[in-house]
Amino acid sequence: MRPTARTWEAEEYATCLGELSRGLSRTLHRLEAIAAAPERLLAEEGVAESLPSLQYALHRVGELVVGLEPPPGAEAAHADLADALGDAREATAEVAEAVDHGGPEAAAWLVHEWRGALFRVRLAQMRLAPRRLPAAPLPVPAPPGHDRGALLATLLVLAGTFVVTCGAVLGSWPLWTVGLVLAAGALVAYRP
Repeated sequence: MRPTARTWEAEEYATCLGELSRGLSRTLHRLEAIAAAPERLLAEEGVAESLPSLQYALHRVGELVVGLEPPPGAEAAHADLADALGDAREATAEVAEAVDHGGPEAAAWLVHEWRGALFRVRLAQMRLAPRRLPAAPLPVPAPPGHDRGALLATLLVLAGTFVVTCGAVLGSWPLWTVGLVLAAGALVAYRP
């Protein structure tokens, strides 16, 4: 079977998107770490100054995403990723500007929107990720029912115990032997 042009396009798109995602993942990880504890981290030296370069990284990936042509059926998710990257870039710029003008405390009211924008990028990436086929289901064992072998083994053990006890009370060695044979028959009757 010969692959169609659409198959190649979809594979090329997935490869390009995967390469973009690797770089974007580092940027998002750093931004999410700052957004998790903004008052503490933005007060540290060099962290607030790193926001413009992280913002530019979002811008660059956004431009590359806009330059990709999605395969049929992925247009909406692709556009959502481009929009999410733009929103994350703008939210990061607002936080950087607020920190420049008023310090980390001034950016505190922007943090929830910023986190939401970063999460939206992750969600858009997830929607574009290639779908993996679900693993084959494991065979489900049949529900336990009435196992006749187990029932027969139980009855043989009970009968053998009763006969051995009777033989012991009466002092009859032949009864003991019959009881032991019945109990041993349980081992043959039930094979798990």
